[in-house]
Amino acid sequence: MSISAELITRTILTGFGATLLMDLWALLLKRFFNIQSLNWAMAGRWIGHMPRRFRHASIAKAAPIKGELQLGWIAHYATGVFFAALLTAIAGPEWLTQPAFFTTTLFGIATVAFPFFIMQPSIAASKTPKPQQARLRSLMTHAVFGMGLYGSALCLTLTV
Repeated sequence: MSISAELITRTILTGFGATLLMDLWALLLKRFFNIQSLNWAMAGRWIGHMPRRFRHASIAKAAPIKGELQLGWIAHYATGVFFAALLTAIAGPEWLTQPAFFTTTLFGIATVAFPFFIMQPSIAASKTPKPQQARLRSLMTHAVFGMGLYGSALCLTLTV
């Protein structure tokens, strides 16, 4: 495999693995603490409406989009891969073969800026029923994503 193909493959697998760990975290929270996860259909609906409208008073009240659940899940994993690629661009491709726990976890936490300032109602969940709780959950989830970046990259170095 060429170096660039290996880099692309490692980046995709790392982003996918980190996102999968984040989803396993959400399942754990639901199973043991009855904490609901995000509804990826709503993310798909938001994306589906983007060509015509970016902001909504309530995405749940917007007209449904055909295939919104699938679109939401695809976007979720594509975002994880995008963030793995962004980390690779910032830290250099070496991080994929020599991941650092602190760096990747910190980067994962930094990715919370995306939902805080783009996706969540108003800014940083300020219009949700319990904004502090929503913010803390987002921070924890993105820390898990960062740990997933580390773990996925580390697993790939052990399998090669």
